[in-house]
Amino acid sequence: MIQYRALYTDELCRELFRHFNRHQVVKKCWRRDHGEWVIKDAPFIDDWSEADYQTLISCLKHTIQAGGVVCAAFADDLLKGFVSVEADFFGEERQYLDLTSIHVSEDMRGAGIGRTLFQMAKEWAKGKGAKKLYISAHSAVESQAFYQALGCVEAKEYRQQHVDAEPFDCQLECEL
Repeated sequence: MIQYRALYTDELCRELFRHFNRHQVVKKCWRRDHGEWVIKDAPFIDDWSEADYQTLISCLKHTIQAGGVVCAAFADDLLKGFVSVEADFFGEERQYLDLTSIHVSEDMRGAGIGRTLFQMAKEWAKGKGAKKLYISAHSAVESQAFYQALGCVEAKEYRQQHVDAEPFDCQLECEL
């Protein structure tokens, strides 16, 4: 059985992620081509290095310290998924909150964990008064299918800092 709960800053350490497997084999991705979204071959393996984990832990701690939330999924007391939402509103009408990460361990994908974590993020953001979640999302076909199934669409306003940081990401929003 999967248990879900918010995380606290002092829980965020490398040991928490010891049994989390970010590994993802990507073959096809969505790309903007002459103003149109098309699927292109873009094979690569997405995985995190030790430095990536340290950066992630630092970012997640900052999210909580700044008033945001990090929720996690555990199977047999092992971290198998997490989602983070920042506390700062943005957009022309200040309607967005930023869903900055959502990841499920490779061994647990397809079990509904991502859907539940996304719902938790939506409920938290709505409770804070947001109208929409903003997601700078991985462009892999499988990742985009996940977001589309959850009702995400292309963002009406792009957040430039995300576009600059990850130019191949798809900029999405989800109404709350």
